[in-house]
Amino acid sequence: MTLRKLVPAIAITAALSPLPIWAQAPAGTADTRYCMRVEPLTGSRIEAIRCWTRAQWEAQGVDIDRDWPEEGVRTIA
Repeated sequence: MTLRKLVPAIAITAALSPLPIWAQAPAGTADTRYCMRVEPLTGSRIEAIRCWTRAQWEAQGVDIDRDWPEEGVRTIA
């Protein structure tokens, strides 16, 4: 494949890929809290942000590495 065809093909593939490799939750210690957006409570339209440790998120059934790119806000060390 020539370079003329290869570069656009790579660019299109990268743009259409659903999750880039680098979009994961930042590494931290056991005490690092990960702040993420959660669904609003019933009757409210205000989006809530919760900051819990990785273990607390896992206890709620949340996979930090999968959900961080869309819902992650920040970390607190």
